[in-house]
Amino acid sequence: MTGNHKDTSISRRRALAVTGGTVAAGGLAAAGYQTAFADTASGTSAAATATSTGSACMTLMSSVTEGPYHLDGALVRKDITEGKSGVPLTLRLTVVDATDGCTPVAGAAVEIWHCDAWGYYSGYTTANPGGSAPAESEEGDSANDDTYLRGYQIANANGVVKFETIFPGWYTPRTCHIHVKVHTGGAQEDGTYEGGKVNHTGQLFFDDDIAEEIFVLDPYAKHTGTYTRLADDMVYDGGGASSGLLTLKAVHKRDPSKGYKGFLTLGIDPDAENTGAGSGGGGTPPGDAPTGTPPSGAPGDSASPSASSS
Repeated sequence: MTGNHKDTSISRRRALAVTGGTVAAGGLAAAGYQTAFADTASGTSAAATATSTGSACMTLMSSVTEGPYHLDGALVRKDITEGKSGVPLTLRLTVVDATDGCTPVAGAAVEIWHCDAWGYYSGYTTANPGGSAPAESEEGDSANDDTYLRGYQIANANGVVKFETIFPGWYTPRTCHIHVKVHTGGAQEDGTYEGGKVNHTGQLFFDDDIAEEIFVLDPYAKHTGTYTRLADDMVYDGGGASSGLLTLKAVHKRDPSKGYKGFLTLGIDPDAENTGAGSGGGGTPPGDAPTGTPPSGAPGDSASPSASSS
């Protein structure tokens, strides 16, 4: 399947961990929602809880294409919305070493990027999202067109990072998704993350029923056309949590506009490198797309307003 590019190399430590048994897709949720969403400064990750109670370590996450919309130099910040309107989404991701009993990977840098409610990426705002959508400039938000909905967070001692963002929209021919990279060995510098290597390149996915519930709300509803469901996506391979399918919990069960909380454990091999570069899939950006780092005046944490409810 196009774009489903997996790293098939297996180190000795990784082989020992994987053959020792795996948790079924989504099984780590059994450690408890309250545990997974504990405060990042003191909470215990779902993966750590599962391991401590004798459960086998989960499989390594599937590595897939980074797609055509990655940009270097994303900012280290928790809130990446920059005023983009949409249904609020809080992400809590836990990075664990799947080759060493799912121990937390403290200090790992988790990078995410995704499109806005109409399917546009920062840095590529002239790329047609397919179907019928207003021009990105018509939203009238305060977002910086080179940096919105992109950012890094550094994992705490429990391997946990948290992002505040909005529920992504969609673009042809892809299903709703968020791109993710896990970096180790680098350091924060000038507001971004430099050096080290990429251990995992993946994508986070959303249940079809929840996505379609969101897409009838404003501003998402202004983008019309054919939405690609998970089963028809060129990247998602049906593997559930090990393929990036998020566990989602509504903030208010009867009002999806109030937002969602999503969590997933990212099982990586800290000795491996998988950038996802050049593996295709996900569309083609315009030829005049920007390169390099964001401008010095790009908003960081102190300037990023909270995600607004549609």
